Amino acid sequence: MTASPLFEIRGLNCRISARHQLVVDSFKVEPGQHWCLFGGNGAGKSLLASLFSGRLMLARSRIQYATGFDPLHDIQVVSFEEQQRLWQSETRHDVSEFSESASDPGTTVAKLVTGRDTDDCLAGEFLQRLDIKNLADRGIRFLSSGQIRRAMIAKALYQKPKLLILDDPLASIDRQSAESIREILNQYVQADNAMILLARRQQDILTSATHIAVMDSLKLISSGERYVVEQLAAFRHIVNRQALVPENLPALDERLPGVMNYRRADRTQALIKLDSVTAQYGSKVVFRNFSWQMDWGDHVLIEGPNGSGKSTLLGLINGDNHMAYGQAVTVFGQRRGSGESVWDIKQRFGVVSNELHNRYIKGWRVLDVVVSGFFDTMGLYENTTAIQQESARQWLQAFGLVGQGSCWYHELSFGQQRMVLLARAMVKWPLILILDEPGVGLDDYYSDFLMAILEKIVHSGRTHIIYVSHTFDETPQFINKRLSMS
Repeated sequence: MTASPLFEIRGLNCRISARHQLVVDSFKVEPGQHWCLFGGNGAGKSLLASLFSGRLMLARSRIQYATGFDPLHDIQVVSFEEQQRLWQSETRHDVSEFSESASDPGTTVAKLVTGRDTDDCLAGEFLQRLDIKNLADRGIRFLSSGQIRRAMIAKALYQKPKLLILDDPLASIDRQSAESIREILNQYVQADNAMILLARRQQDILTSATHIAVMDSLKLISSGERYVVEQLAAFRHIVNRQALVPENLPALDERLPGVMNYRRADRTQALIKLDSVTAQYGSKVVFRNFSWQMDWGDHVLIEGPNGSGKSTLLGLINGDNHMAYGQAVTVFGQRRGSGESVWDIKQRFGVVSNELHNRYIKGWRVLDVVVSGFFDTMGLYENTTAIQQESARQWLQAFGLVGQGSCWYHELSFGQQRMVLLARAMVKWPLILILDEPGVGLDDYYSDFLMAILEKIVHSGRTHIIYVSHTFDETPQFINKRLSMS
């Protein structure tokens, strides 16, 4: 006897924007089925998942839920968008500046998982298996991106949902934690529940997936049992796409206001130098008496597991972390706190990071996001020149996004947003480009594209790269220095 589907979609043709429609002829999920929704960046996976979970209201009339199935209570979602909403909520409710102790832990890991201030045996088991039991009392705003992702997975499993939706759950996760997550998710699948995994790369499909649905260009183009779909041309086409890399990158136009004159840079000084620097939050010491130097011509890989202090180090370097003041942190030959402004420092940096990605929300056109890189602002608040806008268009074209300039940034897929942020970082050809886990959310096509673009940036001789990774086996070819943190 066939089980009644948890939900079923028929004849969906939903207009998402003036130029885009989400199309699904038919699709259903039954208990005991564990699906992979597979497709590249911009395929429409996250949009379709928003429809499943009841968050996309435009096409509710085209989805039929089983009797007694409530998407708001019976579905748990772990996604980039949910993580972004969580981060934004914590930021809005931060009252540390009004506290006598000047601190506000906000929502702790235990409260996120259970809804209470303490965990219980079940929550403790999940936290232990996900290696964040020691973080139960820590505020989630003080966690690394990978630690937050593990906490969100623990919360989802704790609720025992009938349907679990996971959007690239291993993103920002170090190798050891990834193995634990795979194990716990493979054990989650049962005959009385269902799972939908959103995957951009074939290697991220869990072994427990029983079915695959393939999406491309906002349309569900094939679906069925895994062993059948993996042999179809539609699936193989997405897996085997080759990156189309531009022959040349946009030139540096020195007429651009705010662009550094590289000929005046003092190459006798180290780019970055830290001497016996300590970083700690309250009683938690991130690192102590840490020394490190980056010289001209260095392209550095900073590697280490989640929570090892990589993001803290970047904040000390690029002006985002106040702990640099009063310590021996020297950037471009000038000691921090010796009279320079934060904007003087930021002018020479370009940054792509999870934190920056979380900060960019609704309200900005794609072109404006890229142009804001000239001003190092979250959004565009300055009058811009024709030269600046043309430079931004050239970088969008280089990244295959020339037609997206007038689109709303928040309407792009997570991976496309990542490429827009890279264009924002490069628009002024910074002296140092900081890439904090830049491949998060990218499919195989854009991952290969990113590496090819970075090779061209390095060969230009203008920009030095700091590449941050949570794994110990990711070494881009252009890297010539390594810093391992633990």
